[in-house]
Amino acid sequence: MRRIAILVGCLAALLSLIVSGVFHASERSRRRTTAQAALAADQGLLVVYARPLPAEASRLSFRFAAIEAVREDGGPVPLAVAFPDASVKSLTRERRLASAALPAGRYSGLALRFSDVTLAGEQGRAPLQASEEPVVVAAPFTLEKRKAIVLLLGLEYRDAVATGFRFTPSFTAAPPPKPAVGLLGAASARGADSVVLFDKSAGNVAAVVPTGRGPSGLAIDSERRRLYVAEPPEDAVETIGLLEQSVLSRIPLRGGDEPVELALLPDGRTLLSANGGSSTVSVLDAVSAVETARIGVGEQPRSITVDRSGRRAYVFNEGSSTVSVLDVAARAVVATIPTEAGPFRGQLDRSGQRLFVAHRSSPSLTLIDTGTLTVTSRLYVGNGATTLKVDTASDRLYVARHGARDVQVFDPSSLLPVDAVPVDGDVSYMAIDGEGNNLTLALPGLAAIDVVRIVGKAATARVEVGGDPYAVALLGER
Repeated sequence: MRRIAILVGCLAALLSLIVSGVFHASERSRRRTTAQAALAADQGLLVVYARPLPAEASRLSFRFAAIEAVREDGGPVPLAVAFPDASVKSLTRERRLASAALPAGRYSGLALRFSDVTLAGEQGRAPLQASEEPVVVAAPFTLEKRKAIVLLLGLEYRDAVATGFRFTPSFTAAPPPKPAVGLLGAASARGADSVVLFDKSAGNVAAVVPTGRGPSGLAIDSERRRLYVAEPPEDAVETIGLLEQSVLSRIPLRGGDEPVELALLPDGRTLLSANGGSSTVSVLDAVSAVETARIGVGEQPRSITVDRSGRRAYVFNEGSSTVSVLDVAARAVVATIPTEAGPFRGQLDRSGQRLFVAHRSSPSLTLIDTGTLTVTSRLYVGNGATTLKVDTASDRLYVARHGARDVQVFDPSSLLPVDAVPVDGDVSYMAIDGEGNNLTLALPGLAAIDVVRIVGKAATARVEVGGDPYAVALLGER
């Protein structure tokens, strides 16, 4: 029996190494893909979203065969169409329709071509004749270098279907309205090299901000209206102005640092960066945009959690299966806590006395007493945890797992599952909007952000961000 136990242990360790190797190989592959997609120095980004079709267009369906941006000199530039099929059923909300990196300059609008146009009737669907000439949409805009323009495209249905079964559509295109600053949310889209700003209540896109390659972790400063973005392939952290909707500054780190996630201290000035490549934490002055100190931690730190006072930070070291405890003022590690294999994210409960730690290679969460800095127990949640979140209003714990179709909800006292939130795919990150009492979920497989009511669990909005969303940050987040 002892030999069997040893064999099982060896097989488990081997499987953990294989899973870890596949995970990191996919990360390297993703970074190579992202590097190829980055904007050139003389380019800007155009993103077109489609408005929902009006109710009177319920019988109409069509495909966007081609979408082009029209330069003022008359030269069309094609966009990559991500969502070609249009009908009332498929366009019940804003959809990310097309995008492209374009030469900076002045443009007069868009040119649209259509195919497979049909109209439903008593005898079934009848084909409509689409013009061979493109439909021109007047929407003048100036695209600046390393900036983005978002256009909302809407169908004016009144004269879209003419006699003789001809499709004669008229469209409008305009920038989206700016929501009140307090309603802003942000999502990092690694696959699109950008951050998407959105109305966290309505789910409408407000702006797209091009960044360096592979933006990942976010930290938001509600008072200064600033968003900080970690960029592992760039070895840098960028600052985005939420009012300006553009990159304001850049903090370069050392080559090979690969900053993956960030944590902003309550002072609003001190920013901590978990550097997965160099196994360090950088202490950054977010206002002056400089690195002021560097702390060595365990191998491959993946994220950081800071207590409410800002005096202590917990760093989750996936490579060494430890949690480093930092005295922030002293810029030093005061304890190293061994854990289950592959810790990558943690959350403090409302009192700050319990730390929940999720692992890549363990079916259980580790519970750490922050007073004694010791592991007190383990909470079984099942294999494949992808992220976790504590709701500080109720102290309930939310846990997402790979392949599950829901997010489990655990009672803070009994630590038993008491509820579940249905989801449409794997969740990589969760945030809670304190004002709207909503759970905001990053869904990489759908390239989208979902907004779900905590009470009632109804999905209220979906924001398509263009590729591989990593993290979410909200003004008014709790």
